[in-house]
Amino acid sequence: MGYDERRLRQWTAGQARGFSRRDFLALSAVLGGVAALPASAAAAAVGPIVKPLPPELFTVFGTNAEMRWSALRDQGFHVPIDRFFVRNHTSTPIIDGAAWRLEIFGAGLRGGPVTFGLDDLKRFPAESHSVAVECAGNGRSYYTKQQGQTVSGTAWGLGAVGVARWRGVRLGHVLRRAGLAPHAVDVQPEGLDPHYVTGGVDLGPVRRPLPIGKALDDVLLAYEMNGEPLPADHGYPVRVIVPHWIGIASIKWVGRIEVSAEPLFSPWNTQFYRLFGEGYPAEGQPFDRQVIKSAFELDPGATFPAGVRSTLRGRSWSASGPIRRVEVSTDGGTTWRRARPFGPVGGAWQRWELDWKPAAGSHELLARATDVRGNTQPDVARHNTLGYLFDAVVRVPVTAA
Repeated sequence: MGYDERRLRQWTAGQARGFSRRDFLALSAVLGGVAALPASAAAAAVGPIVKPLPPELFTVFGTNAEMRWSALRDQGFHVPIDRFFVRNHTSTPIIDGAAWRLEIFGAGLRGGPVTFGLDDLKRFPAESHSVAVECAGNGRSYYTKQQGQTVSGTAWGLGAVGVARWRGVRLGHVLRRAGLAPHAVDVQPEGLDPHYVTGGVDLGPVRRPLPIGKALDDVLLAYEMNGEPLPADHGYPVRVIVPHWIGIASIKWVGRIEVSAEPLFSPWNTQFYRLFGEGYPAEGQPFDRQVIKSAFELDPGATFPAGVRSTLRGRSWSASGPIRRVEVSTDGGTTWRRARPFGPVGGAWQRWELDWKPAAGSHELLARATDVRGNTQPDVARHNTLGYLFDAVVRVPVTAA
């Protein structure tokens, strides 16, 4: 195997370190003549998602790939990169880390624009945090399958979520170095992925504002994921990580950050990622934070051996705080038993398990979590037409045979 093919395999597996312009130009020949990088240091990938998407790990929805929960069983606290879900509005760009620059600009700075390279960011004090990233539409399909309601958008099950250990620098440190002014109001990161076009309208790069208070609090500019440089599909070379907020706030492939002296708006907080429908304002209700959910580490329709003790495992998480307890029903919600927590307590999510000896036949599994603030998963999620923030208990059919 030649150098070019070897680098291609490393790159598609998310294992290539120090991916350079030379590498990109060499791989262009292998891939059939991909155009050279433009001045922005970004180019479209061959397909919407770069990494392999085997069907035992993922369900693919066009530009998006949902993790199968059966693929997470026995995998530890963090989701391995090879099975971490992918949410792309367009396609994964291939970016030359050596040429990449982050521009910070706007009326919320004391002076003019400031740029940072990847090496510049790595000179700041580094931090590592285990943080959940979750699409706002995670669980959307259950509005229809479980509640009989019409919604639009990608028909995610519960696999558009993942916890990884992200390493990088606090956004607040970088903003202050850039010359943050006391009158700054909002911060808006922009991605380097291709512009999003819908209905024939070019909405520009994916971007969404954050209030300055959140930006200075716990937001990270991450350049590593689970101890490795960010893979292309997950934001190489640098992405934003916004703890507890919906995934759209954690902009991948960040290239520019506007710091404003007044509120900022984009299609991603006006047209999308608002709650529309009965009981909501005509202009929609804005939202930022995620909700509480639980998932079993198995696929709907799984089969268990009848009369044999099995261990059900799953995970629960909430943006409002750590999980306090998880209850599981194996009879469709008639009776409930408390699950045993294991692994880290008080983290980005809580792992749990319950022993079960099923009789032959069909069964319906349910799991409901309660967090430290007293939020408990409801039986029915409040409907909105774009299908965001599904938090109801999910009914999972299984069979014992």
